[in-house]
Amino acid sequence: MSGGFDLAPWELRWSGLAVDQLHRTESVFALSNGHVGLRGSLDEGEPVGLPGTYLNGFYEEHALPYAEAGYGYPEAGQTVVNVTDGKIIRLLVEDEPLDMRYGRALEHHRTLDFRTGVLTRETLWESPTGRRVRVRTQRLVSFTQRAVAAIRYEVEAVGGDAGGPEETQLVVQSDLLANEPIESRTRDPRVALALKSPLAGESSHCSGLRAVLVHRTKESGLRLAAGMDHEVEDLPGLRTEVSAEDDLARLTVAADIPVGGVLRLTKYLGYGWSSTRSGPALRAQVEAALAGALQTGWDGLLAEQRAFLDDFWAAADVEIDGDDELQQAVRLGLFHILQAGARGESRAIPGKGLTGPGYDGHAFWDTETFVLPVLTYTMPEAARDALRWRHATLPLAQERAAVLGKRGAAFPWRSINGKECSAYWPAGTAAFHVSADIADAVARYHAATLDTEFDREAGTELLVETARLWRSLGHHDPHDGFRLDGITGPDEYSAVVDNNIYTNLMAQKNLREAIAACERNPRVANRLEVSATEIEEWSRAADRMRIPFDEMLGVHEQAEGFTAHEEWDFEGTEAEKYPLLLHYPYFELYRRQVVKQADLVLALHLRGDAFTLEQKARDFAYYEARTVRDSSLSAGTQSVVAAECGHLDLAYAYLAEAALTDLNDLHHNVANGLHMASLAGAWQAIVAGLGGMRDHGGELTFAPRLPSALERVAFRMCFQGSRLQVEITGEEATYRLISGDPVHTSHHGSPVVVDGEVTLPIPAPPDFPTPSAPPGREPRRRTKAGDSGTQEP
Repeated sequence: MSGGFDLAPWELRWSGLAVDQLHRTESVFALSNGHVGLRGSLDEGEPVGLPGTYLNGFYEEHALPYAEAGYGYPEAGQTVVNVTDGKIIRLLVEDEPLDMRYGRALEHHRTLDFRTGVLTRETLWESPTGRRVRVRTQRLVSFTQRAVAAIRYEVEAVGGDAGGPEETQLVVQSDLLANEPIESRTRDPRVALALKSPLAGESSHCSGLRAVLVHRTKESGLRLAAGMDHEVEDLPGLRTEVSAEDDLARLTVAADIPVGGVLRLTKYLGYGWSSTRSGPALRAQVEAALAGALQTGWDGLLAEQRAFLDDFWAAADVEIDGDDELQQAVRLGLFHILQAGARGESRAIPGKGLTGPGYDGHAFWDTETFVLPVLTYTMPEAARDALRWRHATLPLAQERAAVLGKRGAAFPWRSINGKECSAYWPAGTAAFHVSADIADAVARYHAATLDTEFDREAGTELLVETARLWRSLGHHDPHDGFRLDGITGPDEYSAVVDNNIYTNLMAQKNLREAIAACERNPRVANRLEVSATEIEEWSRAADRMRIPFDEMLGVHEQAEGFTAHEEWDFEGTEAEKYPLLLHYPYFELYRRQVVKQADLVLALHLRGDAFTLEQKARDFAYYEARTVRDSSLSAGTQSVVAAECGHLDLAYAYLAEAALTDLNDLHHNVANGLHMASLAGAWQAIVAGLGGMRDHGGELTFAPRLPSALERVAFRMCFQGSRLQVEITGEEATYRLISGDPVHTSHHGSPVVVDGEVTLPIPAPPDFPTPSAPPGREPRRRTKAGDSGTQEP
C-alpha cells in the first residue's frame, strides 16, 4: 500500500502506507512544545524508521580526542539522548500483534492539523487470519501544560468479510520504554558509543494505572523521570494490570469486544529532568504533572491546545493564493517553528528543534539569525525566552573568551548546554560572528517589543559583553581602519579569513547597539563597569570598521582577497559531486571562489542599510554565480535579496526551495529531523522578501512586490504590542491594524500610519539583469533523479 502527502491548506495528510518512507513521516509528523518532543512514529513502535523522544537540553557527553592536541580545543562533545519512550501502545487482536508489515492495511491515514495541534491516525487492518479492527488515535504535546503529552487510543472491532465471531479479544499494552534500541546514523563512533544504552535505571514505581521510571545519564550526570497514567473506558469483563522494572513499565488492558464495540484508552505522559534534583523530587514533579493532566482531561487538553493555536495563528498566519503546495508548506513550517520555541523557556532552540537527532541536538547561530526573527514578530515571548537562555550561558561564553585570550563573551558555534563542543575549530571557534548574531537578535527583540525589563536584566549585558569581544578581537590599522582578522564567516567553504564583511558589519552594529543600551540603562552600564573611554573605543572601532571592496570588479569582497581567488570549475563539476564537502578536501574549497551558503548576501539583507540598491544588485549577481547552496540556510536569504533587487521570479523559486526543503526531502536527510532555519527562511522570504519588511535602526518598513506566479500573499505580525496584516496583490498593498495602537511604518519609502486600513499602489520593480546560479545549482522544489547526499547542511 503506497503512500504520499495530500495537499490541504491547514493540515498535512499522509494517505496509504510506505514503510520505506517512515523516516520522512516521523520527522514531519513530530510533535513538540519546545520542552518535550515526540517523533511521529507509529503507535505500535514497529515498524519504525528512527524512534525518538527528546527533552530539550537533555544530553550525554563524550570525549573529543584529537590526533594533534591544541591549546583551547574543546574537550567534550554533547549529543541529544533518546529518552524514555511513552508513545508506544501495542495492540494484539486475538493474539496477533497489529503490525503494518503483516496482514493487510485496507485503509491508513495520518493527519497533522495545524489548527488543533493534534496528530491523528486511522487504520483499518485485517489480521492474517481475517479479523478486522479499525484503530483511531490522536496524539498531542501540550502547549499549555509544559511537561505533558497525551494519546487517545480507540480500537473498534469490525469483524470480517465472512462475518466471523460476534466478539474479538483485544489486548492493549501501553509502555514506557527506556534505552530503546536504535540503529545509529552517526559516522562518529564516540557518539554511537555514548548513545548505546545511555540511561542507567535508578527507580521504578507503579500503582493503579500509573507508572514512573527514573533514570540518569552515565557521563553528563543528568537525571530524568518519565511517567504515564491512563483513563480506560469501563467495559464488561475489562482486565487491567500494571508492572514496572528498570527500563520498562507496562499497563496491559484486555477485553472481549463485540462487533461495532470500541475499546477506548487515554494515555497521559509526564516528563521532567534536572542536573541537580533528586530522583524522588523528579518523580514527585512528574506525578504532579500527570495529576494536572488528569484533572484537565482529554477534552480539556484539546480545548487548551486549540485556544493556544487560535491565538498564534491570529498573530502569525500567512496566506498564499496561487500555489497550494507552497501554502501548505509555509503553514507546516510556522507550526514547527512554534513547536520548537513555544515552551523551551530556559533552554536553547536546537537546529532540528526536537524532531530528530540531527546535528546531535545542538543549537547554532541559526536560532538567532533565522528562527528568532520569526518568533520576535509572531510570538515574542518565545524569542525572549530563547535570548534568556543565551544570557544564562553568558558565564560560559566569558570563560571561553578568556581561554582564547580575549575580553567579553565568545559564544559557541554549536552547543547544548552553552559550552563549545565543535571539534573543528576553523568552522567552530573561528566563527566569532555567532556573538554578533546574538547581539543582533537582542537588538531586534528590544526594538520590536520595547521590553524594558529584559533590556535591563539581560539584553544590555549581552550587548556589552559581545561588544567587548569585538574590541578585544580586532585592531586598528593605519591603512585599513579597524580589522577583524583570522575569522570564519557564515560561508563554511571559506575559513579563517581576514575582514569577512558579514562579520565586520554585524560587529559594527553590535558595538553601536551596546552604546545605545548603555545610554538607555546607565545603572546597568555602571554595574558592568562600562567607562566613557570604553564607549569611545567602541564608537571609534565601529566608525573605522574595514569593509573590503574590489574597485576593479565593482563588488564587495566576501572577505579580504576573496575575489582574487581562483574560480571554481562549475562546468566541470558533476552533479554527483555535490555537496562539495563530501567530495573535495577543504583545502581546495578554501582557496577558490565557491560559496556554500549566503554570506555576503546575508549581509545585504541583515545590514542592508550599509549598501545602496545598486551595490546590492551588483553584489547579488556576482555571488549568485558562485553560491552552490550546499547548506539549507541559503535559499531563504537568496530569496529575500533577489526580491529586493527586482528578481521576483527568482525570489519565488528560492522561497519554494526553502519552504519545501523538508517536505520534499531535498537534502536526503529529513530522517534526522527538520531544518528549522530553512523553515524560518521561508517565512523571511515571504515577509522580508515579498513583503520587503526591514527593521534597520529599529524602524519597521515595507516594500512589497509579488511574483507573477502568485495572485495574493497576506501575512500577519506583531510590533510593539500591536498586530497588523499586510496583504499584497500584483498592483497594490493593504495594511490593516488588527489590534493595538497605530503602527508607524513606511511603504516603499513613503511614511504611513496604519490605524485601520490603508491601501497603496506598488511601484514597478528595479530593472537589473537577472543573475544566474552555477550550472546545475539552480533553485529547486523537488528532488531530481540522481540526487545524492547524506550530509547535515
